[in-house]
Amino acid sequence: MDTPWLDRRQLRAWIRLRAVLELLPGVLDAQLRRDSGLTEFEYYTLAMLSEAPGRTLRMTELAQQTNATLPRLSHVVTRLEGRGLLERVPCPEDRRAINARLTDHGWAKVRQAAPGHVATVRHHIVDVLTDEQLAQVTAISDAILAELDPSRAVAALYTRYDEASDGDDGSPDDAEARRGDGRTDSSQA
Repeated sequence: MDTPWLDRRQLRAWIRLRAVLELLPGVLDAQLRRDSGLTEFEYYTLAMLSEAPGRTLRMTELAQQTNATLPRLSHVVTRLEGRGLLERVPCPEDRRAINARLTDHGWAKVRQAAPGHVATVRHHIVDVLTDEQLAQVTAISDAILAELDPSRAVAALYTRYDEASDGDDGSPDDAEARRGDGRTDSSQA
């Protein structure tokens, strides 16, 4: 196969994207570990549960939403379960399946961790870009995602905020409102 080399302009774009892909996860992980005692993946797992109806997902669905293998997810869920942040429960619809459910302690942890995480995302990404650049990042990401996920098998993960309602700021409390399950956080009293 005769593959054309990247020209200077293409190489500049690729190397910069590669640097972002390398550096950003470490920045997010360091802040969450320091401020909340969670890895970025642990936080993301808890956040996905916090947005689910009843704060519960089948392990297979949680693996899809976090883009994790079941063995990796199971290992992380075991750690989080040991810390009382989530629990495994039988799936009422399918006795062979197991659900992961966010505990009240886990919900409190998400609410405690979210502001620092959002501040870090704002500081390193959102606040350094203009509104036009943010729109360009979305458009560029959509173009790349169309190639990486042509069947849109995981599109629900990266388009879930495309149609936010007025007043929905993406906070954990708004996730609760989107879920509509009526659960309240007992730590808010």
